[in-house]
Amino acid sequence: MTSPPVAPYVAPFRRTGVYLDHNATAPLKPEVKAAMGQAMDLVGNPSSVHAFGRNARRAVEEARAAVAALVGVKPAQVLFTGSGTEANNFALRGFPGRRTLTSVIEHESVLAAQPEAERFGVDRDGVAHLDELERRLAAASNPALVSLMLVNNETGVIQPVADAARIAHAHGALAHCDAVQAAGRMPLSLRALGVDLMTLSAHKLGGPTGVGALILTEGLEPDALIRGGGQERRKRAGTENLLGIVGFGAAARLALDGLAEAADLASLRDRLEREALAAVPHARAMGAGAARVANTSCLMLAGLPGETQVMTLDLAGVAVSAGSACSSGKVKPSHVLAAMGEDDRSAASAIRVSLGWTSDDEAVDRFLTAWTAMARRSAPADG
Repeated sequence: MTSPPVAPYVAPFRRTGVYLDHNATAPLKPEVKAAMGQAMDLVGNPSSVHAFGRNARRAVEEARAAVAALVGVKPAQVLFTGSGTEANNFALRGFPGRRTLTSVIEHESVLAAQPEAERFGVDRDGVAHLDELERRLAAASNPALVSLMLVNNETGVIQPVADAARIAHAHGALAHCDAVQAAGRMPLSLRALGVDLMTLSAHKLGGPTGVGALILTEGLEPDALIRGGGQERRKRAGTENLLGIVGFGAAARLALDGLAEAADLASLRDRLEREALAAVPHARAMGAGAARVANTSCLMLAGLPGETQVMTLDLAGVAVSAGSACSSGKVKPSHVLAAMGEDDRSAASAIRVSLGWTSDDEAVDRFLTAWTAMARRSAPADG
């Protein structure tokens, strides 16, 4: 007797909608999907010594080389993980005994990895106060680790990571950079930034979910994250996620080749903000006074909760987010905007619009039509 076909768990991606949430997850690129489809035909464990295993190992190492090229390092400096969150935990928990210093605007995976860490602040545009970092490092002589993200996931503001790394090293500290939101959107170099550790994630690049990487400077040896086997230089035991790693490699190649196209998104983002703020003068673009990556806009519409805006836009077929996707389901003010000096009511009234490889002028038009209509309906009676 033939079994009935298994129904898909989720509906197919709706092409009729407008997806403007690339900072949460970029849609899988067709070339990545094709590479992963080919990898499905590989048989064998990458740790096995027979021909099947060697073929699987070759695919892993080719992907490792592609990820290494994206950030200008040797393949041996790339350790694959299950996510960017895991890589951040790996970095911050891999050096026990060191005091940890992070900015107040880091991703939750950094803040939660070391909840006892010292925090240094940011200015009104969301740029880290490095003088405060230096004072904190100078206040104690015990070894430290400094973590500063390269691009903020909510505002797109670019942080002075290279300067922070120089300050850290001058005080004998290690420097870690969460570059998850920077990869594929700006040139990346571990050496140019001067950091010792860097975090990446595949699904922000148009790759698959469930795979990330921790990049290490040569000679640096954090404690093992998972023990039990020889995978990933005995730092993360467990059979490798072959399909995910192959997809990560394909996405990294495309990201490196497409940096010019990523920068072109600035014209779309700038038009979106220009027309949105012209139509709704009481709205604000957060972090606009600082350098930002080209794809991200954080719009604050005082008086209308971000969650309400997200739901209203979703009903209009436009997908955006309120803050970090990793905090979805939590109705609370953005800790990033609060750190930038906004009160709770204002910090809870922002949405993030993040463009990517599927974005075009029509998508921006759809957003503007829906968002400005919503904003005008909610405008205060006095204008």
